[in-house]
Amino acid sequence: MAPALDGPRLEPRSRKPARQLVVFLHGYGADGNDLIDIGRMWQAALPDAAFVSPHAPRPCGQAPVGREWFPLTFREPGERWRGVKAAAPGLDAFLDQELARHQLPDSALALVGFSQGTMMALHVGLRRAVGPAAIVGYSGILVLPDDGGAEAAAAVAPEVRARPPVLLVHGSEDDLIPVQALLMAANGLAALEIPAEWHISYGIGHGIDEDGLRLGGDFLARRFAGR
Repeated sequence: MAPALDGPRLEPRSRKPARQLVVFLHGYGADGNDLIDIGRMWQAALPDAAFVSPHAPRPCGQAPVGREWFPLTFREPGERWRGVKAAAPGLDAFLDQELARHQLPDSALALVGFSQGTMMALHVGLRRAVGPAAIVGYSGILVLPDDGGAEAAAAVAPEVRARPPVLLVHGSEDDLIPVQALLMAANGLAALEIPAEWHISYGIGHGIDEDGLRLGGDFLARRFAGR
């Protein structure tokens, strides 16, 4: 049985009960502390949001002090697909727990992922009975069986229960997950009839620049305002 997730939290800047919940999902080899500061940057735009950034459940095999949502060898075909499916139940349970803690409906949730965390955000967010208000994915991948394209997306369509708006942001110089992954993800989401916006941060590697952070915060503010 996977360990229960936990990590750093920020309560709403307004000091009122939370009206939204933003969950950050960190990348391979990092931990929840890696992204929680983004919440501090977004508090002005989202004063009634609570933020939480759970540590992934597994010690990272290639980063002694880091965590992983699932193991990666970067050699085995299909390992991402197997990985997101194995890690999904634990993350789903955590999301339910945090929503209940704040007495919020499922529709008040937003998921924000980076790299491997984006893989988890897209996989889990599209399969919840009530979809999140939004998903923001930085430098990540829409994981499909056999790492396929539109045909593989069509094959998983029966699993998709929600079609939340998605923003994808990727650095043009990313040498870990090439920027082509953004275009493949956008095509896969289109095949699933999921609305997606995207932005390429030119000159940026495997990271998030100020433009990407601004766009992500604005995207969440717009989507929450529409609820």
